[in-house]
Amino acid sequence: MSDVLAQAVEPDEYAGRVRRVRQAMSERDLGALVVTDPANLFYLTGYDAWSFYTPQCLVIPAEGEPHLFARAMDAAGAAFSCNLRAEQVHGYPENLVHRPDVHPFDWIASTARDLVPTGAEVGIEGDSHFFSARAYLALAAGLPQNRLVDTRELVNWVRLVKSPHELAQLRVAGSIAATAMRIALDQLEPGRRQCDLVAEILAAQAIGTPEHGGDYPAIVPMLPTGDAAGTPHLTWTDRPFRVGEATTIELAGVFGRYHAPLARTMMLGDPPRRLAEVAKVVAEGMQVTLTAIRPGVTGHTVHAAFNDVIAAHGLVKESRIGYSIGIGYPPDWGERTVSLRAGEHTLLAAGMAFHVILGMWMDGWGYELSEPVLVTPTGVERLTDLPQELTIRR
Repeated sequence: MSDVLAQAVEPDEYAGRVRRVRQAMSERDLGALVVTDPANLFYLTGYDAWSFYTPQCLVIPAEGEPHLFARAMDAAGAAFSCNLRAEQVHGYPENLVHRPDVHPFDWIASTARDLVPTGAEVGIEGDSHFFSARAYLALAAGLPQNRLVDTRELVNWVRLVKSPHELAQLRVAGSIAATAMRIALDQLEPGRRQCDLVAEILAAQAIGTPEHGGDYPAIVPMLPTGDAAGTPHLTWTDRPFRVGEATTIELAGVFGRYHAPLARTMMLGDPPRRLAEVAKVVAEGMQVTLTAIRPGVTGHTVHAAFNDVIAAHGLVKESRIGYSIGIGYPPDWGERTVSLRAGEHTLLAAGMAFHVILGMWMDGWGYELSEPVLVTPTGVERLTDLPQELTIRR
C-alpha cells in the first residue's frame, strides 16, 4: 500500500474495526455484509476518493478477507489510500457506468458470489445515501440464493466509540473549525456579498492550521441571513450583508475525513431584544447541556436538561439538540446513530463524539449556537474554545 495519501492508521486498528463488525454480523447471523456508505468504507479500509457517485462497495464475508469493488478507474486509486492488497480490490468495466440496461451491481454480484455462503442472509446498508434502488435490485437478482436484509447502520454503530487515533483526528478538526469560524466572524461585514465570505470560509477549511492542512467538508458552509435566519440549512447567495440583519453560520473543520461542526450567530447592528434574550437563554442551556453529558446517561436525559432551561423562559425546541459525529462524506457529517433528544435511551460512553447544536429557528429570525464535543470518562471535552455568545458588529 502506498503511503502518499494514507492517514496514519495502524494495521491492528483496521483489523480491530473489521473484527468488531464481524462480531456484530455474527450476532445477526449474517453470512456477508455489503458496505456502501463511503464513511464506512473509509473506516474499514482507508479508501478515500470522490468516487461515491458511482456504485462501489466493500463485501465482508463472515469468514475470509474483505473485498472492495469499484469502478475500474477508481479501483486503481485504492493503492493510494486503501489498506487492502491488490488482489482484494476489483474494478468493474467502464462500459457499465451510467447505463439504463445494465448496472455495475450486476457485475459486482457475479464477481462476489464466491464470497457469499449459499443460503446465508446478506446484510445491506438500506439507508446508505449511495445505495440506490437499482443497485439493490441488481444485487438481489445477482444473489438469488441469498436474502438481503437491512442492517440498520451496523457499521455506523460500531464506529460510535472512537479509538485514541480517532479522538486525535477530531481534536485537529476542532482546531480547524475554530480557525474557520474566527475568519467567518471577522470577515462578515455590511456590504460584503455572502458568496465572498463563503470563499474565505472554504479557503480556511482547506488551508487548516499551520500544523495541519484541512479537508473538504461533507456539507458546505451554511449561513441563512435576515428573514431566512429562521430556517436552517440554507447556503448563500450573492446578496450583500446588511446592517440590522443577523446571520447564523454553520461550518465544519475537517481532518482526515473526521468532522467537527460548529455554529455561531452574528448580528450587524444592535440586536432586537428578542434575539439578545434568546442568545442568553441558549448560552445558559449550552452550559447545562455540556454539564449533563457524561458516561452512563442517555440522550433523553441530556435533552431534558436543556429543555428545562428553555421551558423556564417559555421557549420550545422540537428538533433534537445533538447527534453523533466522526467520519463524514457528502451529503452529511452525522453518523446517523445516537441523537440527543427525547426518547433516546442509548447510554453515552467515553469516546463518543457529538455535535451539540442548539438552533432556535423562529418565524423570520433565528439563533444558532453549537459545539463539537467528546465524551470523556468524567464528562465532556470541547473541541473549540470560541465564546458561546451572540457576536455583534456595530
